[in-house]
Amino acid sequence: MGLLTDDREVAQDLTRLFNQLSGYAPRSTFHRLLVAPRSIRDGLIERINREIANKKAGKKAGILFKINSIVDERMTDALYRASQAGVPVMVQVRGICSIKPGIPGLSENIRVVSILGRFLEHSRVYAFKNDGDPEVWIGSADLMHRNLDRRVEALVKIVDPEQIQYLIDLVKHGMAETTASWRLMPDQQWVRVNRNDAGLRLEDIQETLMSHTSSRVAGRGGVSRH
Repeated sequence: MGLLTDDREVAQDLTRLFNQLSGYAPRSTFHRLLVAPRSIRDGLIERINREIANKKAGKKAGILFKINSIVDERMTDALYRASQAGVPVMVQVRGICSIKPGIPGLSENIRVVSILGRFLEHSRVYAFKNDGDPEVWIGSADLMHRNLDRRVEALVKIVDPEQIQYLIDLVKHGMAETTASWRLMPDQQWVRVNRNDAGLRLEDIQETLMSHTSSRVAGRGGVSRH
């Protein structure tokens, strides 16, 4: 998942980043980027803490992540603190996960699922409810030491309301009870859930997304080949 944009603010941030990497500029300040190893971990934790503060103030709060892996201790501790404050935390993870969800007093407000299907899930989305003014970031970084401390990685803030809502809906769709997935239990065991109580198959989200994409292409008159 990526962002193709001519947004001047993003372009200026990327120019600053490349100038910094090439040695043509000193340490830079970014407006729409979080860049590792300097600011992704601290930037995400800052936003998790904001959700905690919102929840304690009676405001709307929630955290929604779609990632490949999470093992960073500071990030998992921040999510545990959010859960303990009553913030709903939903995590869709493809691979390694050190979170122990559903443990009373620690992580009872955290749900973790994994989508394993025909295609490799590889996008990263970080979404925060932010008292009804949702904030969404996408990018290359997982929540691992190598991504946060030993690589140059970037997250970009999405500002278009339609794109923000699409990304939130997409990740929530993967987390839905009606979607087939593997679900992480408090004992760290993964349980495959692909049928409902009536024995009917749950939705394959990858098949659904392929169907939606085909319909959109068909609605535009198909793909022209010359």
